[in-house]
This record gives sequence, structure tokens and C-alpha cells, in this order.
Amino acid sequence: MSILVIGLSHRGAPVELLERVVPATDSIDKFLTDAVDCPHVGAAVVVSTCNRVEIYAEVERFHGGVEELAELLARHSGVPTAELTPHLYVRYEDGAVSHLFSVVCGLDSMVVGETQILGQVKAGLRRAQDAETVGSVLNGVFQHALRVGKRAHTETELGRAGRSVVTAALGHATRHLGDMTGRGALVVGAGSMAALAAATLRRDLGASVAVTNRTPDRARRLAANVDGRAAAMSDLAQELATVDVVVSCTGAVGAVLSTELLRTAVAARAGRPLVICDLAMPRDVEPSAGELAGITLIDLASLAASPDGPNTDVEAVRAIVAAEVLEFASTRRAATVAPTVVALRSMAAEVVEAELRRLTMRVPDLEDQARVEVAKTVRRVVDKLLHAPTIRVKELAEQTVETSYTDALRELFALDPSTVEAVENADPAEPVRPGEEGPR
Repeated sequence: MSILVIGLSHRGAPVELLERVVPATDSIDKFLTDAVDCPHVGAAVVVSTCNRVEIYAEVERFHGGVEELAELLARHSGVPTAELTPHLYVRYEDGAVSHLFSVVCGLDSMVVGETQILGQVKAGLRRAQDAETVGSVLNGVFQHALRVGKRAHTETELGRAGRSVVTAALGHATRHLGDMTGRGALVVGAGSMAALAAATLRRDLGASVAVTNRTPDRARRLAANVDGRAAAMSDLAQELATVDVVVSCTGAVGAVLSTELLRTAVAARAGRPLVICDLAMPRDVEPSAGELAGITLIDLASLAASPDGPNTDVEAVRAIVAAEVLEFASTRRAATVAPTVVALRSMAAEVVEAELRRLTMRVPDLEDQARVEVAKTVRRVVDKLLHAPTIRVKELAEQTVETSYTDALRELFALDPSTVEAVENADPAEPVRPGEEGPR
């Protein structure tokens, strides 16, 4: 089985397409089940965020796996394959591992260095584990990836300098509005991103926070956590008329803040500016609302196009990723050799025991002490013969260079080059004298 990732993200796909393709949370289990039912796919993990959807898989055949997963993504999203395919990217083996490690570290995020992706990847792995679709190879690479992500943010300043999408959006809002202390802020939604937005607005920016959600209890709990207040969804028009900034990040399908609703709010604001940060996927705010006078709309598309974002220690993290990819590949190759080494030693042990039994039958009168010494000697000889090849095969497995079968054989058995040359140059027509072994 080989590792494959196929996906699309903010880097190569328009937000409109991502909105259509990113699966709803409650449909991912079905997607995972359908993925492992594909003939060439043995295991699968889905990483789905507001700006990417990726399927990591163990596949038997590269082309077969790509075709099956692309068709599955098209079928589940309802986007025609011909429309979807130009925006898909594919990584294979070490390339797939490198991509996952980069994603987990935040190098491939909309805002470089953001840390939310670490938890999102962990959630994707947990979901696949619960669905029993992860497989041993994918489980290993994801566990390694999570360690790489933690290492990158511990050993460099990227994690501390990196900003989440929420922080980046609110940075834009602050530049439009100025000091946020005491300003009114409305958070629409009560999920993890909404909680981060509420905490940032209140504790970092000093804003007065109101929270609204379709589930009032969740709105009240989040509001209480930030010393804010809960607002009813039915009062949304009134709230929009009074606050200075809105952060909307619900999981709703369809517009939560329509252009018509915001037009009504603008009329009641007497020219005061309103900044709206739409961080939902699919979008909570109708794009045409950004054309209304007095409204500044910040959405995922505008954040993706912004050059703003930290690049401190990016090269250091890239170096960590490159080193960890090599280590993972080396460990994986070495692990594939272990069964062969065990089988070789097991076979040798069986041969030794069989020969010792034959010795017992052929020389039944051999003294016990002599029999023990013979057994020790035979086992010691076999161990010495196997030592060099088993060590060499592990060393060769950890190398990334291509080695010919001849070179591998020489390295495996630690053969003297002059002896190898003599065997290669021997005349195959020359008879073997009695008592001698010919070349094999």
C-alpha cells in the first residue's frame, strides 16, 4: 500500500467552489465508508476545514486511487468531475507525507503559522479511527505529523507569531475602525471559531461582545465565558444597527446575513461604518452586501488574497518538515525489512534444529556434552553468517538512493570485491572438482 493525498484548497480553488465541495460534518462518515469501499483504496482519512478538503488514502495503485477518489469527491459534492478536476492537487508517497507535515505546521494555511489546523487534523484522524477507516500506515503518518506540528510550534517562533484566520480578520477590522476598546461587537455562531472570535474581541481588543446563535443555550454559555451578553436571532436586525463589528461563523447552509437585512441595518446606522468578518464555509453573508455604503466585508476570499501574515521562522519550519519526512521515510523502509529479517532467522533456526536431529539419528552414541558443544557451534556459525546480511539489509532499507540488485547483494553479504570479481570472471564451462562448490 502507498500513501496518496488528493484535495483542493484556497491555494488553487475559488472560494465558491470550496463552498460546494467541503462536506458537511455529518456526511464525512459516509464519505469515509465509501472511500474504503473503492477497489484500489484500503484506508482513508478526511481533513476538512473552511479552506481545504483533502482525502489521505492507502492505495494499491496510484492512477486507480486518484480516479476513484476524484469521482467520489465529485459524487458527494455534486460538482461535475470535469469542473472539479482542474483544481485538484495530488501528492504521492514522500510528497504526500511532506504535504501533510506542512499542513499540520500551518505552512499551507491561508494565514501562515495559524495553529487551528493542528486540532482540525487531529479531529480528522479521530473521526477516521472511530469509523475504522484509518489503517496502520495512515495512522502512523498522522501520528508522526501531529508530533511534527507540535515540534514546529515549540522549537520556532512560528506558533507564537502565527495568527489564526480569526485574528487576521480582526486585524483588518481594527485597521478600518481603529481602537476597538468599548466598541460593540456581535458574534454570530457558537462553535470553536466563534469562541475564539469572542475571546479575541473581548480579552485582546477590549470590545463589548454580544453572541447570537440558533441554539440560545449555546449563545448564553459562550457569552458568559467572555463577560458578554446573549442576543436572540430574532433581534438580529436591531443588533446590526448598533454594533461596530460582526464576526459570523456558523455552519448554516444559505445566507444568515442577507443583503436585504443589512440594507435595513445600514439605513438605521446614520452613516456609521460597519465591518463584517464572514469566516463561514459556506458563506454566511451574501457577497453583494459588501457593495452597500458603509459596510466593509472581510471574507475568506479577501483574506486569501491578502499578503498580510507572518513569515517569521518559515524557513526553519520547512527545514524541520524536510528532516522529519526523511526520518519517517527511513523508519518506514526499515519497518518493511523487519518481517524479512525475522523470517530469515526463523528459517535458519529451523534448518539448525533439523540438522541437529539428523545428527542425533546418525550418531546416537555421541556424548551429551559433545552434543551440546556441537549445537552451540552450529548455532554460533549460523548467527555469524546471518549477522552481516541482516545488519546490511536494514542499513540499505534506510537509504534513499537507488541500488542495483548486484550492489545490494554485495552490500547485503559484505562480500570482498575481489572475491566477487573472481566469481564473475569464472569460466562457467570449467568443471567443478570433487569436494569443491561451484559458483551459485
